[in-house]
Amino acid sequence: DKRNYHLFQPLLYQVATAALASSNIASPIRSILSRQPNAEVLMGEVASVQPDARTITLVDGSTLNYDYLILATGARHSYFGHDEWEILAPGLKSLEDAEEIRRRILLSFERAERESDPVKRHAHLTFVVIGGGPTGVEVAGALAEIRRHALRRDFRHIDPREATVMLIEGGPRIL
Repeated sequence: DKRNYHLFQPLLYQVATAALASSNIASPIRSILSRQPNAEVLMGEVASVQPDARTITLVDGSTLNYDYLILATGARHSYFGHDEWEILAPGLKSLEDAEEIRRRILLSFERAERESDPVKRHAHLTFVVIGGGPTGVEVAGALAEIRRHALRRDFRHIDPREATVMLIEGGPRIL
């Protein structure tokens, strides 16, 4: 694996919305497999697989033999040909993504707290979630929850309950 932990992706939205810490959904692979005498945990990036020889070559040039090989290639979000959107709209496939989204959400509330112009304050308190599938619906719902309950008493100059959460889906219906 390129990372030394197993990630439970269905709860990434809770890390992104500050409901859970990263450590609650990421467990070290070594710990998970520590009692498996027939498993070896190595961290590396695969350059090639030779199925007939039952070997893999890593980017660093080392070659490893295997009895059984499970390749988990991971997932990446798509911007449907508009990669320039990524800077404005981070995806949610990794812990790094979730932590970046959480940072942006909490900083928006902080910026709104300091903003005296009501139009600019409203902009800081407007959250747009794109994608009406399971993750988008969960993120939008969690954002609505934190604005209504978790952050309600944390600010003196704004009412987090005034935040707007919009869920946008390009398809014909939301989950």
